[in-house]
Amino acid sequence: MKNQWLTFLAGRVLVKAEGKGIERLINRLAQSGLIIWKVKRQKSGGVHFYIALPDVHKLRHAARKADCSLSFQRGEGIPFLWKRTRKNGGFLIGIFMFFLVAAILSNMTWGIHITGADPETEHKIRKELTNLGIKVGTFHLLSDKPNTIQRKLTERIDNITWVGVELKGTTYQFQVVQKTEPDKIEMKSPGHLVATKKAIIANMFVEKGIPLVKIHQYVDKGQILVSGTIGKEDKHRNISAQGKIWGITWYKTSVEYPLKRTLQVYNGAEKRKHSLKAGSVSLPFWGFGPNKYRHSETEIINHDLFFLGWKLPFVYSEKTIREKEEMQRTLTKREAIEAGKILAKKDLEVNIPADAQLDKEYILHEEVVNGKVKLIIIFQVIENIAMEKPIIQGD
Repeated sequence: MKNQWLTFLAGRVLVKAEGKGIERLINRLAQSGLIIWKVKRQKSGGVHFYIALPDVHKLRHAARKADCSLSFQRGEGIPFLWKRTRKNGGFLIGIFMFFLVAAILSNMTWGIHITGADPETEHKIRKELTNLGIKVGTFHLLSDKPNTIQRKLTERIDNITWVGVELKGTTYQFQVVQKTEPDKIEMKSPGHLVATKKAIIANMFVEKGIPLVKIHQYVDKGQILVSGTIGKEDKHRNISAQGKIWGITWYKTSVEYPLKRTLQVYNGAEKRKHSLKAGSVSLPFWGFGPNKYRHSETEIINHDLFFLGWKLPFVYSEKTIREKEEMQRTLTKREAIEAGKILAKKDLEVNIPADAQLDKEYILHEEVVNGKVKLIIIFQVIENIAMEKPIIQGD
């Protein structure tokens, strides 16, 4: 008997032979090398057997010299299934369109639920989601991954501490934790406002207390700026001095910047590959061919696929390969100095208070050593230098 799967793929035919020369026919088929199987004699005297579809013409040639008649009962296998399918093409197209539409609708956003946010914050979140391309009727495949959405929302909306992003079927779930501004804590005991560092007073705003310094006055660290003692000497009382004293302060920084740099830059050439992945198995369907770029960077984004709310066991993978080139950049001394100043400013912004303001900059020293520009820069900053200090008995 031939392999059933192979005969199913190639096609097989059930044949009925009737007449006196059945045995002679079977012998001739065996001598000619034609294979038949499942030979069964019927009560009527006829014989049923299977033969491969490609051998039907040879069977007819052998049967011409045999005293029997042949009739084909039915055909089985892929060729006959395909023939029947073509006759019912409309039904097949309807099934295919149903699954296609269901798959498309299952991978679109049909709901956005936000919990834990007040109406104003929810409005901001929905506005940012629209800017990110996430709204009802858009495809999940064209949107960022949930962790990327989470990071962008946290960066762009000031009054949220954390936001959880989860895609459940066709609905995005957002769990928001808003920032809670702590109540301003009043100083429990009376105190002065003193200077946190050496500075020149640039501006003052005193809410409570008596100012002891003036604008443009130089002050030392620890010097009392606003006194918490008010009233005359015989009738005075101590309060909690409040206010802001902005002073001009100075920061010294050293920086080095090379005159020659090797940069990796994109040249605009890229290749995109699309595939379906299930575990470690990948089935590419667009963008074939090897990576011919000498220097490149690969970005892979995997998108989950859903069908009628169920997460499918495979993902749609989008791979982008971007070509990179090495570029030698040579700077003049002036260009290197400007680049060094920008680098120093970025470093300064990390070390000064958030409400501080960069005022001026002075280059104390500059030189070129071993292909690098070395700078010593003094930055002049305006910042709040006031700090509360409790009044001790006897002051």
